[in-house]
Amino acid sequence: MKQYSQACDENREPILAVIREAFAGTHNVLEIGSGTGQHAVYFARQLPHLTWQPSDLIENHASIHAWRDDAGAENVLPPIELDVTSSTWPNRKYDGIFSANSTHIMSWEAVRSMFDGIGKLLQSDARCCLYGPFNYGGTFTSDSNRQFDNWLKRRNPASGIRDYEAIAELAIANGLELESDNEMPVNNRLLVWKKI
Repeated sequence: MKQYSQACDENREPILAVIREAFAGTHNVLEIGSGTGQHAVYFARQLPHLTWQPSDLIENHASIHAWRDDAGAENVLPPIELDVTSSTWPNRKYDGIFSANSTHIMSWEAVRSMFDGIGKLLQSDARCCLYGPFNYGGTFTSDSNRQFDNWLKRRNPASGIRDYEAIAELAIANGLELESDNEMPVNNRLLVWKKI
């Protein structure tokens, strides 16, 4: 029921250092692809001024509920079902959006749909924080990322590490501008976008 990701524990402190500043004036964060639920409860506990809304496919909700129940974090809401390729997105605005390790798992069409949704849900002058590995100029930033990309594509040919430039095109098309590109451990990045 309660799933565990070692990567979540390993990357949470560097992510927190960035989102603490990015979400300093934020009140309501939608997390896209909450996975196990670990990030939701950890970040919400560290940032008590936030109300954190986890979301994911329905099959991942049991683990999110388990982490939420164990943590007793009142500022973590029950997870909502969200398939980014669906036309059914929350009928409200958020002043913060967070997603970790999602764009390389999704198909490119799903990534495109996700940014369409972000553009509609994010309030003006609000931040979207996107964590994960990215290529730059069509080139892998490390041999380990190249190997990871090969593993992803063997598992699902529609997945794979995305080019930053292609992500940026989607972001710009949906009213976002890059505020910062932060180096993270293990060849990951944390991109902070601001809604214009």
